[in-house]
Amino acid sequence: MKMKNMKNLACFGLLALAPVTAMAAGDAGIELEPMEVRLQDTRSLQNGAKIFVNYCLSCHSANFMRYERMAKDLDIPEELVLQEMIFSDSKIGDPMTSVMPPEKAAEWFGGVAPPDLSLVGRLRGADWLYNYLKGFYVDETTFSGWNNVVFDNVAMPHVLAHWQGRQRAVFGDDEHGNPVFEHFKQETEGSMSPEEFDHAMQDLTNFLIYMGEPARLVRVKYGMWVMLFLFVFGALAYLMKREYWRDVDVSH
Repeated sequence: MKMKNMKNLACFGLLALAPVTAMAAGDAGIELEPMEVRLQDTRSLQNGAKIFVNYCLSCHSANFMRYERMAKDLDIPEELVLQEMIFSDSKIGDPMTSVMPPEKAAEWFGGVAPPDLSLVGRLRGADWLYNYLKGFYVDETTFSGWNNVVFDNVAMPHVLAHWQGRQRAVFGDDEHGNPVFEHFKQETEGSMSPEEFDHAMQDLTNFLIYMGEPARLVRVKYGMWVMLFLFVFGALAYLMKREYWRDVDVSH
């Protein structure tokens, strides 16, 4: 489903105000909830792709990924991609480029255009991305009114707050008096239940991991068949060896 009414909000995008170099330094040191990557779950990848094109691609590009490759890898009909997943004049063989003009992006985001997300999965990993996407909380001291427990003082707002709802982070102090994240306190409910939101963020994370290394999808798929072949071949080779050596007298 196209979400054109969300384009102005989505122009902030996920990770919009954080350049890739800054993302590499913004770890708050909290214990990350593990995220299981499921590259063989096609439905998860398809849903993650839908979320990405509707909420990320307005600001961010993924120039190392082409719509055609995504459609083929994720079993999405090209007609559906053209109708429901491309919001510009791009063709099916074009890279997934943001619809935001680069000069406007730099102007709106303090001189730094939103980073390309092609390799963010390889840069950060699944656990970090999954916890980041769930880690936004209300913070009136920031410019956007939001902060993140995984990336402290992140400049971007929470563009998926209508799904998750508004939550505040509760902090305690460590032995040195430094704030330590303890838990979230929900202020308002979102349109999704916590379980539904977690599932959606798993799907989006899954897609970002796939996009960082599309060949991994094929490698894992064929790797299973290669391992099966080696197992069968090994068993046959062992039986052949026994047959050859059965009548050989090795006592001399």
